[in-house]
Amino acid sequence: MAKGKKKQGAEGKGGKASAPPALRELLRIPEGERVDLSAYDAAATPGGPQDKAAGVAATARMGEHLAHLQERLWAAGSAGDRRRILLILQGMDTSGKGGTVKHVIGLFNPSGCRIKAFKAPTPEELKHPFLWRVMKALPEPGEIGIFDRSHYEDVLIARVRELVTRSQLGRRYGQINRFEKSLADDGVTIVKCFLHISYEQQKRRLLERLDNPDKYWKFNPGDIDDRALWPAYQEAYEIALERCSTDAAPWYVIPADRKWYRNWAVSKLLTEHLEAIDPQYPKAEFDVAECRRRLLAMD
Repeated sequence: MAKGKKKQGAEGKGGKASAPPALRELLRIPEGERVDLSAYDAAATPGGPQDKAAGVAATARMGEHLAHLQERLWAAGSAGDRRRILLILQGMDTSGKGGTVKHVIGLFNPSGCRIKAFKAPTPEELKHPFLWRVMKALPEPGEIGIFDRSHYEDVLIARVRELVTRSQLGRRYGQINRFEKSLADDGVTIVKCFLHISYEQQKRRLLERLDNPDKYWKFNPGDIDDRALWPAYQEAYEIALERCSTDAAPWYVIPADRKWYRNWAVSKLLTEHLEAIDPQYPKAEFDVAECRRRLLAMD
């Protein structure tokens, strides 16, 4: 569980330290497990570097490897490999969805990325089923898609603000699970990250925005209204995480009070998933030696 309370590097047989668990196992919410967000330390650093300096350095070191893996994925997609990644970022205001896009996705070649920030539905989008606008934003084969908020808004805000009936809401969890399973079956690796920020840290970050004129643009008075509904949002997230963490598309709880850890953890998760996919550069479908001969003959 992602509580940040597990001991890392536990000793195995013979007194030797066993290999630390993969981060995707450490932070993952097992399917069907009851979720209590108050039990998760938002300032913890499970499996992470020892401090901020080490974390920032480790994230930077991952950059070149991540870029190489992304290039292989993009190249494989150009040759017909349908596999791709969809990174979903959810969390309360100031949890760092935009910061994650900036610091983590900035490591990639933008030509192979598809970023979508979901806002309140437009009048056109409201005419369609809630998954309609999501389907239009999915990554193409070989791409890494990033959702800043997602279809989960339709079981979060919709629940807290009572925008739909409870029976409609209940059906949506099942629709989401079936939708995500269909994506996984079609070659999409779904990485769902809940950026878990504490109530106290959110207040500090909101005040920082009010104290700095350069950050006024990031502040919305509605954030205060949502903050007043904190318990209801926590409950809505707990239900969504519990009902929609599946084998096909598990949820990961990312402690987000420390920005450096948040960035490291998301980078590490993406690295682990890309390594598991192990995309390969496509082999040449032409005569390499003949092309070399022709090219040299032109001198």
